[in-house]
Formats: sequence, structure tokens, C-alpha cells
Amino acid sequence: MQTRGAIIRQAPGKYEVVDLEVDDPRENEVQVQMVASGLCHSDDHMATGDMKPGIYPFAGGHEGAGIITKAAVNSKGLKEGDHVVFSFLPSCGHCRWCASGMQNLCDLGATLLSGARWGDPTDFRLKLADGGQPVGQMCGISTFLQTTTVSADSAVKVPDDIPLDKACLVGCGVGTGWGSAVNAAQVEPGHTVIVMGIGGIGINAVQGAAHAGASNIIAVDPVAFKREKAQELGATQAVESMDEATELARQFTNGQGADSAIVTVGVTKPEHVAQAFGAIRKAGTAVVTGLGDMTEANLPIAISELTLFQKRLQGAMFGMSNPNWDILRQLQLYREGVLKLDELITKTYSLDEIAQGYQDMHDGKNIRGVIVY
Repeated sequence: MQTRGAIIRQAPGKYEVVDLEVDDPRENEVQVQMVASGLCHSDDHMATGDMKPGIYPFAGGHEGAGIITKAAVNSKGLKEGDHVVFSFLPSCGHCRWCASGMQNLCDLGATLLSGARWGDPTDFRLKLADGGQPVGQMCGISTFLQTTTVSADSAVKVPDDIPLDKACLVGCGVGTGWGSAVNAAQVEPGHTVIVMGIGGIGINAVQGAAHAGASNIIAVDPVAFKREKAQELGATQAVESMDEATELARQFTNGQGADSAIVTVGVTKPEHVAQAFGAIRKAGTAVVTGLGDMTEANLPIAISELTLFQKRLQGAMFGMSNPNWDILRQLQLYREGVLKLDELITKTYSLDEIAQGYQDMHDGKNIRGVIVY
């Protein structure tokens, strides 16, 4: 069928909205009419070239929710009319990682940026309406489409009464940030936590740290609006720089340093990791969640500090979540008023306003912008 969606033709480049053709679902696939999609920084990384797809053109979007309009026979029993939130990381349910409770590391994730179906780099579900050129799908889902066809491994059925324009956020930003605090940093009651970078991920790391019982949650961002928002959602202090945050953490801990520091900077660089590593106490944890240029290496940290102070440097993919469980768990927390979703959305946009949405993100005006179809 015909649809419209936002694609990039090259990187560096900008998203443009074009006419597309999307295939009907095949076995273990569903077709979804999108209701909403978050404007996540990772899709901007595709446009800037920090992350590179396997094919151009490439349709963006990986944080979304919608209603199934067509369903092939599938392992999850998904059917027409079901409301679903996408997990940008698919989970097969039977590889080593899924079977051991680490669905976020499912082997299907190895080809997420290829744009094709899992295991076949020549198999696409999307093409340009003008000429029929294949178009890659971000994470196999591409939520910047009015209608998309996806693997059932990427869809999680959610209750019909949950508003999908809010629920879409748990498909990436909420789970990534919340899990970075709760799962990766292992925040405990009484902890002192630094969250570095208050965007769509960092604001949820603040929520996660508050939910886990941290006594001191220090939000770091140069943008005043983001610092204010962080304090509304659980931060006890908000400062402009890591120097200020590190000093505060030491004041709160008799000079020891933060129990954990979570790096959620939009374009993460090696020096950000080093700052977080230097801010934590002995046996503390520095969690790296943000992404930047994927070719950058050589973290400027001292091996002696890593060894002798027994510090932990922890990566976090999707907040170390198990999406088939955690998406539903987080939506239940939203129902109970524990997890804030409505308050995360700064502004909504139409699909045709996607370029403005990303400009607003770069200008520091949004915690999270959302496309509403």
C-alpha cells in the first residue's frame, strides 16, 4: 500500500517526507498504522553520519506506537486492532541472550542498521513510490512512517486504554534512561547520583534514580530549561557543569564522590566518559548510555584508577531492559502515577514538521518532541 514517511538520502543530510510503498506483512509480521513517534536523538545521529545505515534511502524513527491493521500468522498471536508499542530492539525469545534474561542483547540486534529484514540484507519491506528503489527501515520498524510493516519480534501488545501518544516513549527513551539508573547503575536508597545530559534519555534516568530511592540526584545540563525540567521530575539539584556536580557529590558523601554517574549526553565524547568516571567514589559505577561518533575510541581514563579504586565502567543498551516485560511494567507505573510520561512531551509535531522538531531539539527547546499522526 502507499504511505508517507521521512527519509534521509545521504549523511550528513536532513529528513524529507516522501511517498512510499510498504509491503503487506509476511509470516511473523504485522502492519501498523502509526499513532505517534518520538523524535529521538539516535535518528538524528543517522542524519549527521555519526551512525551509518546499510542502505540509502533510509527511513528513520524507532520510538513509536500504533494500531495493527494487518497481521500475518505470528508467534505472539498479534491480531488486527491490537495496540502495540515498538521495541527498537527486537527479541527472538530463544537466543542465548533472550533465554538468559537479556532481551536487549538479542542476536537479532546485529543487523538493526542494515535496513533489511533480519538475516537477509537483500530483503526489504519499503520502497520509494517513484521508481521502486528499496528503502531501509531504522531498527526494522521506521516509526517516521504513517503505516509500517514490522516483525512481530519488535512489537509489544499494550492495553487499549493507554494513550499511544504517551506510550510511544517507553519504546526507547523512557526504558533507556530509567533502566540506566535502575538496572545499569543499580541505584539504591540513599545513593548520590549524577545524571549528565538532560534530554529524552537523561530525564528518565532522573526518574529512575528517584524511583530507586536516591537521596541526591544531581542533573547536569548547560540549558536552564532542561535543568528546571529535571527538578520537576525528581532531581534534587541541577547544575551547568560536571565540575559543579562533582563538587556537590563530594560534599554529600564526605569527600568520597557519587555512587554512580550516568552519561546521557546527546553527542557523547570520550571526555564525557572521563568526567563521569572521575566523579564517582571507590567501587562506584559510571554508566555510558549516550552515543556519538561510533568510530571514536581511546577513553582518557587512568588504568590505575580503574584498578586500584575498583571502579566500574558500565555500558547500557536500552537501559539493560527486557522489553517484552519492561515496556508493560513501565506503562503500569505510568497508570499508577509513579512514572511520568505526559510531562516529558514538550511539543507535538505533524510528520511534515519533522525538520522543525529536530531543530528544536538542537536548540535545547525540547525534552522530547513527538510526531502525532
